[in-house]
Amino acid sequence: MVQLDQTDLKILRALQNNAKLTTKELAEAVDLSTTPVFERLKRMERQGVIKKYVAILDPAKIGAGFMVFCNVKMRQMNQDIANNFERRIQEFPEVTECYNTSGNFDFLLKIYVKDMKEYREFILNKLGTVEYLGSLESTFVMNEVKHEYGVNV
Repeated sequence: MVQLDQTDLKILRALQNNAKLTTKELAEAVDLSTTPVFERLKRMERQGVIKKYVAILDPAKIGAGFMVFCNVKMRQMNQDIANNFERRIQEFPEVTECYNTSGNFDFLLKIYVKDMKEYREFILNKLGTVEYLGSLESTFVMNEVKHEYGVNV
């Protein structure tokens, strides 16, 4: 675990709220000059605390407003099968998140598509072609109540 002081945490909170802040704006937000803020940013980037900066899109405005959580159960599981599944999932742009989970299912996928028809096509023509796929359980999102992009620091 990387050691972070209170100033580092303030910088991270500010960036999670708005990654477009300039170094000057960030320095003002944490009551420091720009040079130490810049140095802290570069250190946290080198240490992997800050992995990348991204633009967050509105899925509905780009024709991908149908969100589905899909639990995946494999027919059988070993390291090669898991690695193959994880490699294949990287090929599917509809899958924005994939987690290897414990419990009744092996993986949890977050999928964005245009509508139910497109989801059906995705299941039949893409996900359904993955070797050793056993069963799926889909949960369709009716309304997003809370979505935070950051980590509580």
